[in-house]
Amino acid sequence: MPIMIPDDLPARRTLEAEGVMVMRETDAVRQDIRPLRVGLLNLMPNKIRTETQFARLIGATPLQVELTLVRITDHVARHAAADHMAAFYRAWADVRAERFDGFIVTGAPVELLPFEQITYWDEMRRILDWMQTHVHRCLTVCWAAQAAVHHFYGMPKHELAEKAFGVFRHRVLAPASPYMRGFSDTFSTPVSRRTEVRREDIPAAAGLAVLAESRDTGLCLLDDPSHRTLHMFNHLEYDTTSLAEEYARDAAAGEAVAIPRDYFPDDDPSQPPANRWRSHAHLLFGNWINEIYQTTPFDMSQIGA
Repeated sequence: MPIMIPDDLPARRTLEAEGVMVMRETDAVRQDIRPLRVGLLNLMPNKIRTETQFARLIGATPLQVELTLVRITDHVARHAAADHMAAFYRAWADVRAERFDGFIVTGAPVELLPFEQITYWDEMRRILDWMQTHVHRCLTVCWAAQAAVHHFYGMPKHELAEKAFGVFRHRVLAPASPYMRGFSDTFSTPVSRRTEVRREDIPAAAGLAVLAESRDTGLCLLDDPSHRTLHMFNHLEYDTTSLAEEYARDAAAGEAVAIPRDYFPDDDPSQPPANRWRSHAHLLFGNWINEIYQTTPFDMSQIGA
C-alpha cells in the first residue's frame, strides 16, 4: 500500500518521480483498511528535504501509512516558508489529544547547546513524555535521540574534538532484533554530528540494548523497550548528496571542515558520491513499520493504555 500525504505537498512530486506509490485521501477512504498513523516532528532546517527523506522510506513499505507533519508549537522555523508550515504542519499542541501508531522526531541543528538552553526544551520534554501515552512505537534521530536518552536516563552528550563527518561502517550486535532483520553483519551509514552519547553512560539497569555501533563513531542504534523507542544517532535517511551539501555549506561559511570521510570517490569533492546505505535505510524503516503493524492495537484508543 502507498503513503498518504497531501496532494500539493512538494514531496509528492519527488516521490512519484521515484516510483513511490502515493495515495490521495479520497482513494484511501474507499479501502476497508485502517492505515497506520505516523507523525513526523520535523526539527531540521530544510523542511521539504527532510519530509521527502522520511516519506520515501515510510512509503516504501507494503502497508497503508498516513503521515502527519508536526511542528513545535511556539517555535518559528527561520529557514522554512511560513505558507508551507501553515499549509502542511500542525502544532504539537493541536495533535496532543490524538494517538499515533508511530512517531518520528528528527535531529536539530542545536547539538552544541546545552539541552536546557534550547528555547523549546520544555516542550520537547513534554512531547517525549506524551509519546509514552499517545504513541505505540517511537523513533528518535540524531539530536532527538540524544535528547531522549538524556531526558529518560540522564545520559550526557559529549562534545567531540572534531566533527564526526562521513560514511562509517557499523557492526550489527543484535542480529535477532526485529529491527535488524535482513541486515548484513556490517553496514554503512552517514554520520554528521559534533557530539556523542557513550556506551559507558548507559545505566546498567535501564534495559537498553545496543543494536549497532561503529568503532570510529560509537553508538548508532539503541533499542529502548521500556519506552517503546528506537534511538538512531546517525542519518540512514540521508539523500546521496546530503553530506556533500553540508560540506559545501560549511566550507562556504569559512568553517574548518574536513572532507567527509569515505564519501567522495578518491576523496575528491568534484566527483559525485555513491549511495552505499540506501538498502539498509529501507530495511530499518521497513522493520520498524512492520513491528508497529504486528503489535499496534486496532482500536487506536487503546494505544498507550
